[in-house]
Amino acid sequence: MSDTGEEVRGRRRGGGAEARRERRRAGSGTSLTYIKRNVPLYDPVGEEGLALIEANADTVLQEIGIEFRDDEEALTLWRQAGADIDGARVRFPRGLCRELLKTAPSSFTQHARNPARSVEIGGKATVFAPVYGPPFIRNLDEGRRYATIEDFRNFVKLAYTAPAIHHSGGTVCEPVDLPVNKRHYDMVYSHIRYSDKPFMGSVTHPQRAADSVAMAKLVFGEEFVDQNCVLINLINANSPMVFDETMLGALKVYARAGQACIVTPFILAGAMSPVTVAGTLTQVLAEVLAGAAFTQLIRPGAPVVFGCFASSISMQSGAPTFGTPEPTLVSYGAAQLARRLGIPFRTGGSLCASKVADAQAAYESANTLNSTVLAGTNFVLHAAGWLEGGLASGYEKFVMDCDQLAMQQRFCEGVDLSENGQAMDAIREVGPGSHYLGCAHTQANFETAFYRSTIADNNSYEQWLAEGEKRADERANDLWKKWLAEYEAPALDEGIDEALQDYMKRGKDSMPDAFA
Repeated sequence: MSDTGEEVRGRRRGGGAEARRERRRAGSGTSLTYIKRNVPLYDPVGEEGLALIEANADTVLQEIGIEFRDDEEALTLWRQAGADIDGARVRFPRGLCRELLKTAPSSFTQHARNPARSVEIGGKATVFAPVYGPPFIRNLDEGRRYATIEDFRNFVKLAYTAPAIHHSGGTVCEPVDLPVNKRHYDMVYSHIRYSDKPFMGSVTHPQRAADSVAMAKLVFGEEFVDQNCVLINLINANSPMVFDETMLGALKVYARAGQACIVTPFILAGAMSPVTVAGTLTQVLAEVLAGAAFTQLIRPGAPVVFGCFASSISMQSGAPTFGTPEPTLVSYGAAQLARRLGIPFRTGGSLCASKVADAQAAYESANTLNSTVLAGTNFVLHAAGWLEGGLASGYEKFVMDCDQLAMQQRFCEGVDLSENGQAMDAIREVGPGSHYLGCAHTQANFETAFYRSTIADNNSYEQWLAEGEKRADERANDLWKKWLAEYEAPALDEGIDEALQDYMKRGKDSMPDAFA
């Protein structure tokens, strides 16, 4: 290759003019990297409650155990670490998992191929990433249909365009028009080619995880990847209390390569965990402790994230529900437990059960997103585009959510107490009985004084009528099309692109197509 990945990334450092353009496009107050939180956390569970949940989780690990299915290497490593093995069931001495997790970093940087886009995961940082996993897409023009690789590329481009999205994500939709055993090549390549933000690797098979790491090495260089995090991935526990061979295989690939794993129990409370908040938190903590500690058995110091996806179910129909009080409390409590454990935390997003971008979607997504931010979540998957309980990626919903994310980003900046923020010169200039519209301070700050929504219509009824009586989803339909029409791909070194294309071709040619 003619250039190293480091040299290519160096050429792509963002300039001030580009940053200003993106801020104006997204609404005031957004940034190009990630949220650096300046507001306090909301911690609803007291010390006594947290200690009780931790003790109960230790009891679950010691007496009940966690199953590590169809993975002899995992069982051998746990046996060597001092755990009790009975078939696939692993029982852990009290404190073993916590002791192992002392080598995990409390925060880490995930590097992007454009260094200006690299993100911090942990501490006071919050990173917004798009929806993950839906097999369907929805938009106003076509309705609901199966997703394709073109949709996948579109969502990558939209995430790249939106300044309030800090991360390209992973499976932004499932391109069902490509073979199951080969589509990961095109998915990972799309993140690399059409964005220069950080991205996620494949986890649906250990070899697909290995391919993701190999492709990352072509971009960043082998030595850089070995010593730095350039990939993050989602490892779901098969709740209750099981890790299967697929997830364990992917976890081992990424942890050995020094890449980040988000160990996440996938909880629908009432079906996959108890119906109570405390009981669910106990199970979540036990599952995360076992899975996260296993990454440290594979490679001490490998970055790992405490994940929690918590929803409840309708006790009448069994369908998942979102934006309700109990999962919100689970997310808050899990965030507190993660901080006590000393590793970064992932939860939440803009979740809803609605099939379209309507009032239900807005209310449920707002409830989920607000608690996600107040909890101090470090990595937010499903931040934009989620519909239908995660079955559909919505085009209009994506840009509507991005508008809310930019608002949250402004909120997290906190109160400006600088001389300009105090505005004493304005108060002196205006005095009693006048107004601030024409004063010097207002004129100097009017462009950035308040967040300006990219979606909301705040004009008069008459002006709204004259402009076509458009609803919010119709304005969003115009906006995502505008973003795609104006999209410009970030530069990618030709040598790196050729190497990626060659790697993909050799991989695809080595196996027959499989659509199941």
